[in-house]
Amino acid sequence: MSASNGTATSISRSERRTLLRFLGLYAFLAFLILVLGSTIYYKLQKDLMLQTKRLELEEYSKELIDGLKLLHIYFDRYRTYPRNPLYRSAIYDADKVRIFSTLKDPKGVRLEKVIYTTDHVIQYVHVLDSYYLGAKYVVVEIDDDGRWFVRTWKNIFLYGGALLALFLAAGLVLVRLFLAPMRNAIRLLDRFIKDTTHELNTPVNAILSNIEMIDPRKLDARTAKKIKRIEIGARTISNIYQDLTYLVLNHQIASQDTSVDLSRLVAERVEYFRILAESKRIGIEIDIQPGVERRIDENKAARLVDNLLSNAIKYNRRGGTIFVRLRPGELLVEDSGIGMESGAAKEAFKRYKRFDESAGGFGIGLNIVAMIAKEYGLRIDIESEKGKGTKVWVRW
Repeated sequence: MSASNGTATSISRSERRTLLRFLGLYAFLAFLILVLGSTIYYKLQKDLMLQTKRLELEEYSKELIDGLKLLHIYFDRYRTYPRNPLYRSAIYDADKVRIFSTLKDPKGVRLEKVIYTTDHVIQYVHVLDSYYLGAKYVVVEIDDDGRWFVRTWKNIFLYGGALLALFLAAGLVLVRLFLAPMRNAIRLLDRFIKDTTHELNTPVNAILSNIEMIDPRKLDARTAKKIKRIEIGARTISNIYQDLTYLVLNHQIASQDTSVDLSRLVAERVEYFRILAESKRIGIEIDIQPGVERRIDENKAARLVDNLLSNAIKYNRRGGTIFVRLRPGELLVEDSGIGMESGAAKEAFKRYKRFDESAGGFGIGLNIVAMIAKEYGLRIDIESEKGKGTKVWVRW
């Protein structure tokens, strides 16, 4: 194996998830604040523009009213509605019925308002005290050039974008400050696990190596039984060590894929676990087709098989059976154990998920299986029935 470029201090997956969730929520709230601020700013700018235009339109309306007054007095002489190229106008009676109009769209006039914009025009409504020519309402209209609109949106995008970037930068700093204690705790835990696993490796290997050198035929039955118990315990610790090492270091270890003889590997791992199975009087039956190969990292393939076998032993009943079948494109591990409730199988591959606290373990075995399967595009199918056992297929 060779070390990759990853470092122990790189941000973990859980931290990254927490960071992204917090930033997502923070960005959403910041966006809502900016939308609210932009809406208020837009309304203020529009009101400011209308107040500015109102002075101009009031002057136009006075000019129009003077014209109407003159026409009202000398109607027999002029008979021409007062017009001005600077604005358009209309007059309505007390029942809001249009008397005369030069507006672009006289149907959309809102006589209950004073000044407003509609369809690219600005309209100003003046209520008359004297009914010249029967008119109660005078409406004066000019074109809205839209410059205020463009200027307002330009400012919203410019300053709003800058504020959003500032909010996100502040959020990133805040979340890192909040996560600092958790990162320190995770680093300490990682270091503890690494130190522990390192310290476990040498004595466990020494125990297993020395046990292999003992000839059981030279031992009396009582001593052989004791040695067997020591071997079972050492292999259990060795399996836990391998799982912890994989979880802690798998992101730092580059895969060394080769063409692996799975038939040989599965047979070896079954023999390795047979002594553990025998301690619970569990029989292992195998149906392994010779010559099944696949390109994979052999250590990871061994972790996958080991954890399926370990689980089949751990959650089996005393005196039960395990059936292992290997065919090109498929590995099946079936046990006659306690099984799982309907729907629980979907949760089986989550880390630290344990369905039977009395069975021991950390709940990491099937999670490691899922991680290796994901890396190599393997499909895992699981079928379990409470009280009858579990079948796990690994297909490729």
